[in-house]
Amino acid sequence: MISVIIFLSSGLFLGWSLGANDAANVWGTAVGTRMVSFRKAAALCSVFVILGAVISGSGASHTLGKLGAISELAGAFTVALSAALSVFWMTKAALPVSTSQAIVGSIIGWNLFSGSEIDYRALTKVVGTWVFSPVLSAVFAIILYFIITGILKRSKIHLIRLDGLTRALLLAAGAFGSYSLGANNIANVMGVFVNSASGLFTDISMGNLVKFTGVQQLFLLGGAAIAIGVFTYSKRVMMTVGSGIYQLSPITAFIVVLSSSIVLFLFASKGLQGFLVSRNLPSFPLVPVSSSQSIVGAVIGIGIAKGGRNLNLKILGRISIGWVATPVISAVVTFIALFIVQNVFSQVVY
Repeated sequence: MISVIIFLSSGLFLGWSLGANDAANVWGTAVGTRMVSFRKAAALCSVFVILGAVISGSGASHTLGKLGAISELAGAFTVALSAALSVFWMTKAALPVSTSQAIVGSIIGWNLFSGSEIDYRALTKVVGTWVFSPVLSAVFAIILYFIITGILKRSKIHLIRLDGLTRALLLAAGAFGSYSLGANNIANVMGVFVNSASGLFTDISMGNLVKFTGVQQLFLLGGAAIAIGVFTYSKRVMMTVGSGIYQLSPITAFIVVLSSSIVLFLFASKGLQGFLVSRNLPSFPLVPVSSSQSIVGAVIGIGIAKGGRNLNLKILGRISIGWVATPVISAVVTFIALFIVQNVFSQVVY
């Protein structure tokens, strides 16, 4: 059991890194505009990200399993550790790096090292979301901006009531976003361990109504690690996203959070996908989407809706470089780390 905990530690480190970077982005705009305190944001984010991971986390992890079915614990440990180190380095630079890109890059590195065939269909599906999700977030943000500002102009609500309403909306949107993040991005944290470690956890049944599976227990651990990352190291990235790219008002901060949260939910909900498929309608693939990319896309959408002025192109350039470099760095680090773990520590990695 001790060896299992040691191997899972890299997944927990990756969860901590995600909490420090990606999970905080759901609340970055609210905290950046000082409408919600960091402590309150971190507490709510932690609760709802764990709920999302345990209740709805299985959908997106299935796609990662197609990309690379890592059957050995030592291999899963190395892949998760390499992705976590890549995310940690980017976080140290206060950049909202994509954990999704980091874990995908690491899985590709494992495929190359092990000689496993890469499922290019699954890879295309995942990489496509790296472009589509920020664009979709921007579109939602633009549409919601004109709808909500139009309603506010007509309602002529008093400033004091508007302030209270905005705070409540930011809290509700943040809770929804945190749940969606847990449901979507727990695949990045624990998805590589599903084949090798979930069987080590015994299913827990509470009557005929409630069943706590081994995978859900695994996701609970990952969700807890994300929560710790939110509390201990997320504030710097919150401020970069919340106020560094574009100066947001409380209302536009709410729009940004809601837009990105909708995108995360669309790519994580098995129920929504089943509903659309049953009616022969196009559905969204269940893919782990980067909350960083979604939130940045939504912020850019607000900037475009307000005329495109005052967008901080320098910070956007730095973020873009991080997005391009992350999967490449993760793949290279993983390949080297697997070689060391296999040949120096004599562990079976595939």
